[in-house]
Amino acid sequence: MEYVKKEKRLRMPEYGRIVQNMVDHAKQLPDRAERNAAIQTIIDVMGNINPTLRDNRDYKHKLWDHLHLIADFQLDIDCPFEIPSMDYFRGKPDRVPYPVSKIRFRHYGKIAELLIEKAILIEDEEKKFEFTRQIANHMKISYLTWNKDNVTDELILIALRELSRERLSLPTGTVLADVKDLPPKSVVTRKKFPQKQNHTFKKRY
Repeated sequence: MEYVKKEKRLRMPEYGRIVQNMVDHAKQLPDRAERNAAIQTIIDVMGNINPTLRDNRDYKHKLWDHLHLIADFQLDIDCPFEIPSMDYFRGKPDRVPYPVSKIRFRHYGKIAELLIEKAILIEDEEKKFEFTRQIANHMKISYLTWNKDNVTDELILIALRELSRERLSLPTGTVLADVKDLPPKSVVTRKKFPQKQNHTFKKRY
């Protein structure tokens, strides 16, 4: 068996040396139709080796791109997709801008602020009141998620007025949902492992 370090460096190790050897063999086939048939078989094998690509809508395109990379872009075949260049793989992906926005009360989150802006625009007073009450209940849940202590309805109503800059409010004495009726807050629990047990072994003769 030839020592591994003497073998050709794999372009894509996740497909293994077998696929690399298959591609190298297909490159040497003199007949174009025979090369096309061999490459199609290799594509099927690559799809079975890397099934996670099937979660992508363009997984077939990705398989063919990987194929050309394994072949060092030296395949003379009929490809159903545009043949990429090495610069395509070397290029860095576009930077995704991270949304940066100031949140007045982080424990209520940005969603509460967005909901408040929506509620302010509602013209129907009855719908506006009900929507505002639902926002207050949401704020109560958010508060309990980050604070272990119970929260009073009055505290939530004050925070609602502050977040809306006095443009949105509920009447004093409005009763929000009871704590026990609200969804339970998520609590991170540590996995318990069984305690080690001391075993005694008897010698057998």
